[in-house]
Amino acid sequence: MRRYLMAGNWKMYKTVPEAVALATAVRAGLEAQPADLDVVVCPPFTALHAVGQVLKGSRIALGAQNMHWEREGAFTGEISPVMLKDVGCQYVILAHSERRQMFGATDEGASRKARAAMDHGLTPLLCVGETLAEREASRTLEIVVQQVEKVLRQLTPDEVARSVVSYEPVWAIGTGRAATPQQAQEVHAFLRTRVSPGTAIIYGGSVKPQNAAAIFAMPDVDGGDISSALFADDELRWRGEPARSGGRITA
Repeated sequence: MRRYLMAGNWKMYKTVPEAVALATAVRAGLEAQPADLDVVVCPPFTALHAVGQVLKGSRIALGAQNMHWEREGAFTGEISPVMLKDVGCQYVILAHSERRQMFGATDEGASRKARAAMDHGLTPLLCVGETLAEREASRTLEIVVQQVEKVLRQLTPDEVARSVVSYEPVWAIGTGRAATPQQAQEVHAFLRTRVSPGTAIIYGGSVKPQNAAAIFAMPDVDGGDISSALFADDELRWRGEPARSGGRITA
């Protein structure tokens, strides 16, 4: 059975005190929400421990924004799956488009990280998505399936079912330009034919209160990966949304 999941990628925002304040607001905003909606927050590395303390005893999971595939070693500036587990992480984002574009992340590296994540009890949250040029060339489905299959190839079907795939078109990341509900549904439905039946497939890319309900109402969209809506105008604007209604997610 697929689960429904909302993830918050905090990117390179929030000092530790600011992160604690945001995590406190997220926890308070979700207290009245249905328990069958999984929620993950992914603060910067510096705030992982402090945010984890705020979330203790809640149903909100802690996630990291990246990791190395080795458990330890001479890898200056990196962080290992063992370290993430040590501070209470349950999820880790892999192959975000910003990591691909700015820091040279590859499908091959993400595949090793996915394997390491599973080996250390972390759930991979794999980001896939096409550039604007690839969409205009009608290569969207080819690109996202290639990314999924390359990254998850080292996992068993059961492990794939326990993973999360986030479709995040590169042209919609931080641009204010989101995929239409129909575009999101097309990609999600196609990806569903290439992963395990239980795999959650969520959408990310300029998700806001104005478009969330329509996107999350699509039958193959299992939730969202939200960033910009959390930090609009650099204010703390978590509204305790979305909630599920009638078996689907609404905002």
